[in-house]
Amino acid sequence: MLNNIRDEKGNFKNLINGEWVQSIGGNFIHIKSPLDDSFLGSVPAMTKEEVDVAVKTAKEAQKRWRDTAIYERAEILYRAADIILENEAELSYLMMMEIAKDRKSCRSEVSRTSDFIRFTADTAKNLSGESIPGGSFPGFKNNKVSIVKREPLGVVLAISPFNYPVNLAASKIAPALMAGNSVVFKPATQGSLCGLYLAKIFEAAGTPAGILNTVTGKGSEIGDYITTHKGIDFINFTGSTEIGKRISEITSMVPLLMELGGKDAAIVLKDADLDLAASNIVAGGYSYSGQRCTAVKRILVVNEVADKLIEKIKEKMKKLTVGNPLEKDVDVVPLINSKAADFVWQLIEEAEEKGAKLIVGGKREGNLIYPTLFDRVTTEMRLAWEEPFGPVLPIIRVNDVDEAIEIANKSEYGLQGAVFTENINDAFYIADKLEVGTVQVNNKTERGPDHFPFLGVKSSGMGTQGVRYSIEAMTRHKATVINLSSNK
Repeated sequence: MLNNIRDEKGNFKNLINGEWVQSIGGNFIHIKSPLDDSFLGSVPAMTKEEVDVAVKTAKEAQKRWRDTAIYERAEILYRAADIILENEAELSYLMMMEIAKDRKSCRSEVSRTSDFIRFTADTAKNLSGESIPGGSFPGFKNNKVSIVKREPLGVVLAISPFNYPVNLAASKIAPALMAGNSVVFKPATQGSLCGLYLAKIFEAAGTPAGILNTVTGKGSEIGDYITTHKGIDFINFTGSTEIGKRISEITSMVPLLMELGGKDAAIVLKDADLDLAASNIVAGGYSYSGQRCTAVKRILVVNEVADKLIEKIKEKMKKLTVGNPLEKDVDVVPLINSKAADFVWQLIEEAEEKGAKLIVGGKREGNLIYPTLFDRVTTEMRLAWEEPFGPVLPIIRVNDVDEAIEIANKSEYGLQGAVFTENINDAFYIADKLEVGTVQVNNKTERGPDHFPFLGVKSSGMGTQGVRYSIEAMTRHKATVINLSSNK
């Protein structure tokens, strides 16, 4: 499926106005696999002039798309969902090679994306407006009626991250299209091949020319330009808090929907099912090597059960498989690049230097960092506060529930939190006090189901995602007031 989106030299093209066009500037970014450093392809480093064309094209096409019946939009999404499944093996393999995700997770992401697209089409068909009688407000009679409907915003800029290059791209594109918007889609550089593949799927499904356009290039060169472009009406971004804050600082009067970083805490109380807690902590902390915003990133456990919990986590960690997914099925894979691995290693070394007790791991082979667990981590250590985006977990011992809540809330992040307890009153008490978007009770922090609201507070994001919530975020209310003749 990739053949017709590459030129005769093997360079990838971009989808602009329904056609796969070659780079005008002639500059390319070479994509190599984090697994074996093999060359996967080159994507255009687009110029500002090429960005202008993509945005202008989307602007013009959206005028027609907004008048397309919702059931017609839905049929396109249904076809896209089918095509994704038809190409699951090829797309999964490309994902594994491009972002070093294990085979099982790649297949799961592809199938989940198909489900997401289909559910989005179903949900959009069932959204409706409302009518409001004027007489329900004091001082007004029933001779006024407000007819309220939702209208598209215009051109949506969708910026996806490397770690879920298909799912988190589709979770922006599908709701935007169903809401009647056009999309300019900029995938993360590492992950752009998967992004272009996804764009090809939407095109093959019958998305009209100009409704979905792709932009590839370095954020340092065109990032500020595209996010402040006058033709952009909405920005949906998933990525680092640093970049998210930058976008919010330089944009003006453009609504934002952003999913940023996290430092999700798992709070374990003395009455918790420790086997359940340990299983969820290991799965939540080490899958895809912790390269997820919703990964469990620290453990706050009361002193009475800390030792028992550590022993159970150690036993669960022994079952983790580590290595290259090209060679075998693994849980922990190499990190996305050496810069990421270096950062995680710095946090590990600093924790050891300041007296944290290494329980498991602390080993590195290139960009592969073995699953690592520290006990006796204190709030003076960087590992207690910084998001590693890697397979390392700190255990912070606390005296009671309130101390755990206090430490959790001191974080600049507020994405999710988890609490493990058999006491429903304690669960609700903690859920009420945690400054996060979502609290998981007796489960790891995680994204989904995709129709649930998903949001972060503080430095973890802006706005609410989830199928219905995303569609609503990319529309606006429009009221038409009918003034009836006054009754005599």
